[in-house]
Amino acid sequence: MQALGVMFLIVGVVISVRERKYLMMWRSQQPTSNQLANALSQLVGTAGGIYLSLELLFSFLKIPENWWSDSAFLVEPLAVISLLLAILQPFVLSIWLKLRK
Repeated sequence: MQALGVMFLIVGVVISVRERKYLMMWRSQQPTSNQLANALSQLVGTAGGIYLSLELLFSFLKIPENWWSDSAFLVEPLAVISLLLAILQPFVLSIWLKLRK
């Protein structure tokens, strides 16, 4: 079951990076040398920012950090949630831009 989740996560990262490359191609005036590296660094940076924001929110609300420790998760759930939100971000942005027109 966890292998299936990891496969979905990898496919999501690949599709998200592809969408980020597409958005960067239309946004920038001059082409950059390596759009794949820029898109991947944007994905990791967005996921890291979301993760830190969730950690600060949990500490501010005094939610205990071990509320998931009894589960069988291989990785920390906040990290997975932040990565999923970062994967969805370019798609939500493109939908938002289409709706705004």
